Amino acid sequence: MDNVSFVRVLTLSGFNETSNYRMTLFTLTLLYYCLILFCNICLITIIILDENLHEPMYVLLCSFFINGLYGTTGFYPKFLSDLLSSSPEISYEGCLLQAFIMYSFACCDLSILAVMAYDRYLAICRPLHYHSLMCKRRLALLVCFSWLTPLSAFAINVLLSSRLKLCGSNLHKVFCVNWVIVKLACSDADTVPNSLVSYVIIIVYVLHGVFIVWTYMHLVKKSVRSKDDRVKFMQTCVPHLISLSTFLVIIVFDLMYMRFGSTDLPQGLQNFIAIEFLLIPPLMNPLIYGFKLTKIRNRILYIIHSGRK
Repeated sequence: MDNVSFVRVLTLSGFNETSNYRMTLFTLTLLYYCLILFCNICLITIIILDENLHEPMYVLLCSFFINGLYGTTGFYPKFLSDLLSSSPEISYEGCLLQAFIMYSFACCDLSILAVMAYDRYLAICRPLHYHSLMCKRRLALLVCFSWLTPLSAFAINVLLSSRLKLCGSNLHKVFCVNWVIVKLACSDADTVPNSLVSYVIIIVYVLHGVFIVWTYMHLVKKSVRSKDDRVKFMQTCVPHLISLSTFLVIIVFDLMYMRFGSTDLPQGLQNFIAIEFLLIPPLMNPLIYGFKLTKIRNRILYIIHSGRK
């Protein structure tokens, strides 16, 4: 029993059923990842270089797209290399790092969406005070909050996981998540601190969700009273609502499946469910905001037309 505490390499058994089509999957994944990189980097570059987009809403969007790059970079390069490997493995330290990136990426998305909801609330419900309330200093604090809160929370969670003694090395996943690592612990008593921290994090992000619902209740009430507010709501809030709804549905479904789902499903379907939050939002978000927000769309069209001349 003493030897099990020295597990330093974990096997990713989620790849077991991909041997017959790994090259096809590798090619499609590589193309998809390149598309994610292209869309997010393009919009980040446009926002940074265009001074007309140096407004709070677009700064928050830039942070949103950077987080998309952060999360996908923590997954796709390792996933692609594992597709080329006959026996995908990951070191215990690497697994903890990937788990940290996956969780912090997802929660950072929700934190940024909460800050964006606050920004839209001020812009529509308190327009006369918007510029004084959303000053550069407060914007910087909100951006720091949206990043430091999930990074700090999951740094504690992963640090606790790093102290666990493992009695297994087989992860039934294609990437590392903290909950699965904790299930490999030799003693359930050792995982109590992890569970307590996890419940605190869940409460914090449920409160994020409550805050977002509260802001949108006020936004809807305000927008129905005025045509101008309705137009502003449709232009700036609808993309945010689409991003938020998609993100919440995917994350809740993934968490419910992780905790209570059947293991009788085909491995390929299980893998797809697990990586949905890394497939859909990182590409969907830049496409939605790029096409829906007038200033960004006009800038993209200007660049395209300039390139044709």
